[in-house]
Amino acid sequence: MNNIYIIDDEKAMSELLQLYLEEMDMDAKTYTSGLDFFNENQTIDKNSLIILDLKMPEMDGVEVIRLLAQKELTASLILVSGYDTGVLHSAEQLAQAHHLNVIGSLVKPIELSQLKQLLATIIPIYDIISKSSSSSSSISHKNYQPDIAALKYALDQKQLILFFQPQINIETGKVIGAEALVRWQHERYGLINPDKFIPLAERHGLMEQLTQQVINMAIVQISQLINLHFTIPISVNVSAENISSLSLPEFISRLLQENKLDPTMLVLEITETALMCELVTSLDILTRLRMKGFDLSIDDFGTGYSSLSHLHRIPFTELKIDQSFVKKMDTDDNSRAIVKTCIMLGHELNMSVIAEGVESKEVMNILSELGCDNAQGYYISRPMPSEQLLQWLKNYEQPII
Repeated sequence: MNNIYIIDDEKAMSELLQLYLEEMDMDAKTYTSGLDFFNENQTIDKNSLIILDLKMPEMDGVEVIRLLAQKELTASLILVSGYDTGVLHSAEQLAQAHHLNVIGSLVKPIELSQLKQLLATIIPIYDIISKSSSSSSSISHKNYQPDIAALKYALDQKQLILFFQPQINIETGKVIGAEALVRWQHERYGLINPDKFIPLAERHGLMEQLTQQVINMAIVQISQLINLHFTIPISVNVSAENISSLSLPEFISRLLQENKLDPTMLVLEITETALMCELVTSLDILTRLRMKGFDLSIDDFGTGYSSLSHLHRIPFTELKIDQSFVKKMDTDDNSRAIVKTCIMLGHELNMSVIAEGVESKEVMNILSELGCDNAQGYYISRPMPSEQLLQWLKNYEQPII
């Protein structure tokens, strides 16, 4: 995190947040108005964070959001307000529509524990671990911007690795699966997150090659787990480019047959955004995948524009509720209502329902009360490399709720 800015006309609140951040070895600049902020900062590094109050004189938070977008200042945002949660939610939607990165929102009076949870989502634990190894480099991995040549080299040299995040059944606490999350283990810059290279792969037609590598690694992991008597399926994300390839069902089926694995051991996660591209071809491919015995999960459910039509057309077996609703459901009645509706809808359509982004016991308890089947998130475990997953499974004691 390069710079943190607090924009809030309540001086006491700004000083409190500044003091709290300093206790975590983070420096923050404070501003009592958006005008002061923009007068002093003509450019902002994209790895910066702005904690923004919505209600301010001269220039309110919505105007700040608009100007950030106009000036293409792509810092991350945490929105703060004493308004009701509906206003906060609308402001979030506005910022996202402007392609700004909204980490979350906080209702005044701010609970510092909630701020800490939001900060944890943008300051990954491996950043702290790798500081010593990256300090000698003139450019840290956070600032590194790969080009297409570097990504092609990474694919050719098999530099991609998988992290795994366990999923549990909420009622029993039993581990029911894990999601595979791709990372790039760069020779010089260390561990690089997918937001740095997935868009690059999509723009240059490399998603098919990338996904094939991910599926190959996931199948190796499944085989290792089975050999150690952990028979749990692995979920893999599939892009729009993948579900436009008519050869995908045969490719995956052949791999599983060669490794003597049942199709139910691999779950394919498809986002609503991916489904909006070439729907007829997607319907062809996904229907054949289901006929071959694969489970299909609709990922990030609730964030797309045609969710219900997708559920009607495509034979999904799992509905995955987007974390943007799950994370706030203990403090935001609207988010809780959306999660409740998603659970009811999934069950009515004979799908299992999994909530991602579960970061607290309070959220887990609410999901249990609402009848959600499964959960995934930091409260259960952070994503971890293969060897750590094996150790985690050996040491795991259920239930966690």
